[in-house]
Amino acid sequence: MFQKARLKLTAWYLLIIMLVCFCLSAVIFRIQMSEVDRFARAQRVRMESQFPPGIFANQVPVAVDPDLIAETQMHLLFNLLTLNGIIIVIAGGLGYLLAGKTLYPIKIMLEDQNRFISDSSHELRTPLTSLKSSMEVAMMDKNLTLTEAKNLIIENLDDVNRLQKLSDSLIQLTKGKNNSAQNLDLEVASTTFLVKTSIDQLKAQASIKKIKIRSLIKNASLKVDKNKIVNLLVILLDNAIKYSPEKSTVVVKSWKTKHFVFFSIKDQGVGIAEKDLPHIFDRFYRADASRSNANTPGYGLGLSIAKLIVNEHKGSISVKSFTKNGTIFLVKLPSKN
Repeated sequence: MFQKARLKLTAWYLLIIMLVCFCLSAVIFRIQMSEVDRFARAQRVRMESQFPPGIFANQVPVAVDPDLIAETQMHLLFNLLTLNGIIIVIAGGLGYLLAGKTLYPIKIMLEDQNRFISDSSHELRTPLTSLKSSMEVAMMDKNLTLTEAKNLIIENLDDVNRLQKLSDSLIQLTKGKNNSAQNLDLEVASTTFLVKTSIDQLKAQASIKKIKIRSLIKNASLKVDKNKIVNLLVILLDNAIKYSPEKSTVVVKSWKTKHFVFFSIKDQGVGIAEKDLPHIFDRFYRADASRSNANTPGYGLGLSIAKLIVNEHKGSISVKSFTKNGTIFLVKLPSKN
């Protein structure tokens, strides 16, 4: 489809260039031939003025040979056609390249959209299939007790909650892609407040694995959307807790330079394989080789949302990881937006 559209766009480019070239050539041809006719008339007048009246009365002096004019006309026409041919050939090649560059962002957008729909459908299918299967089995069980029915509802609610979380994440990604930084509710916030609020949301999760969250914060102020930055830190801390062994430590740091505020989250987890690092911010991507052994739940959307939040704030996010030696995420945000 992309190649077909590229050829069509190239054809339109060529058609426009051909029309312009031929119209311009026709104008040039008429102007040049008018100059030739003007020169012939001027030459005739000049020659006639050199002969007194009555001399060579029966002979008309020839100023310019008509055959020479016709030959000049043919040469000019041939040169213009040759030049047009060269322009069209060059324009065809350049038009093909330009068409490719013009359509490339659309191609990427369509591929991204198709992949998004495919991945979303795949992720939605699993919990939906689980819900359907469990309910069908329960309906066929004539001896189903009230206790079993309640347990089934509890299990199904877990699947519903996972579906809700997935749909919320998809909506957040879609809104972020469409609106970019337009919907940011910017206000001054301190790094201490942002980190403390984020840690408070994950204390229960960390306590289950007996993980200690250590904060080393140099307090500073920055103008951001507080809710989104808290969400960003929660995502990174949640990942750190998920992939860290029990009784380990997660370290959160923040510091400020002249124009930027930095946050880093370091864990002591299984790390990320080098081949996975370029893809960890892709939607639905999960580092199978290095982190799936942790058997942690998730859809691979958290880091995509984190990167989106950072981009909205015109910042950057990077990662350093060492297999079996932990991972460090570094967030860099402008101190003023």
